[in-house]
This record gives sequence, C-alpha cells and structure tokens, in this order.
Amino acid sequence: MRLEDVWLRYGRRTPWVLRGVDVEISPGEVAVVLGRNGVGKSTLLQLAAGVLRPTRGRVRDRPRVVGWVPERFPADQPFTIRQYLTSMGRLRGLSAAASRDATGAWTERLGVVPYLDVRLPELSKGTAQKVGLAAALLRPPDLLVLDEPWEGLDAATREQVPLLIRQVRDGGGAVLVSDHRGETARLPGARQWSVADGTVSVTVPESEREGMAVVEVAVPATRAADTAAALRAAGHQVLRVRQADPSEIG
Repeated sequence: MRLEDVWLRYGRRTPWVLRGVDVEISPGEVAVVLGRNGVGKSTLLQLAAGVLRPTRGRVRDRPRVVGWVPERFPADQPFTIRQYLTSMGRLRGLSAAASRDATGAWTERLGVVPYLDVRLPELSKGTAQKVGLAAALLRPPDLLVLDEPWEGLDAATREQVPLLIRQVRDGGGAVLVSDHRGETARLPGARQWSVADGTVSVTVPESEREGMAVVEVAVPATRAADTAAALRAAGHQVLRVRQADPSEIG
C-alpha cells in the first residue's frame, strides 16, 4: 500500500495536518508510527485504513481486507459483544458458522468470554478495546492498523498485542501501529514512520540498512509524484520527497 503525495486538512481554511506524505508498506512488514501528541499520527493511520480520504494525493493498492482498531473503540452501540462480533464477521464475508467460530476463538483468546452477553456501552474501556481487537481479527487482515492498541488493556492482554502483530505479519499481512508507550520496542525489525511538522520520515531497521546507498535525484516538481511511484514500483525505497533549494541544482 502506498500513500503518494498525500495532503490532508479538516477544513478549507484550517492548517494542513499532513503535507506531501510519501510512504509505503509491503506485505509482511511492520511499521511503527511515532511522534508527539497532536502531530497527525491518528490522521495518518485513518488515511491508511480508509477511514479518511486525502485532501490531495492518493492512497494506492490498499488491501481488500483491512483491520482497523481506533484508539478508543466506539462502544455507544446497542449490541452485546456476541451480537456485535458475529454481525461484524458476516459483514466481513464470513458465513454464519464461521463468524460464530471466529467470535468464540477471539473472545476466548482475549479474555472476553464472561462478557459476551453484556451490551457495549456497559463495558470498561479495556474490555471495549479487546472487542475492537477481536473485530479487526475475525477475518485475517491483509493490513492491520492499530492506533495506540495498548491503551486501557490489562497486563495479560498487553502481552498479547505483539504476538497478534507477529501473527498477522507471519501470515503475510502488513501492520501499522502507533505507540507512545515504548511497547513496540518488542517488535524488532519494524520500520519507523516519524511524524513531525506535517511530514513523515521513514527509518529502516539496521538489518536492512547494511550495504545500502542513498541516491538523491532532482526532477521537475510536476513529475515528483510519478517519479516516486516509478522508483517504488522498481523495488526502491523512497525516503522522502522535498522541495529542492535552487542552489543545489547545478
């Protein structure tokens, strides 16, 4: 999946939250989204998940099955956990029997079985977050997007999150996860997408950096997005796209 020259703001006269973002994630990769509060991490994740559409630019090759877990699960819905998850399973294309089976398996793994017939508004934040995780995983996602997934969870479930991420990755799915707790230190080999001042920079794991070189290429601004896309299609990593200083061009 690729975000190509993506810009986003929430109103015509409001400041840009993200500007000229060019990043990509491939099957089997994990990327950790870092940055201080308010810089646009959640906005970036919502764009990746398809919850938001870019003001400018485009998101290409988003996988068909996306699991999305917001920082706060929307629990103000008149359903029990059982009703909600089995319905979500059907919406994701599972048969009635497969949806029941997946609901049973994930609620057991996440410790939610005692609350299956409790309505969502009556749940604690932690239990509601577990429901959000289960919903995202009912059908194995090709892309799993997690916004601060550790928030509100008990210690046992926090230990489960890195295991769930690895499970999706090992199954060929990509994972995007934001983290301000330092929990993703337990995800060796993950790339880092650092959000600051509306832009996103990518840090490649040290294991991938060995033997690599960086080549800077100057092209007309009107061709920047197409050139970046062509380089990615050829298997190259585009670290960033920036406006050139005239003094740099000979």
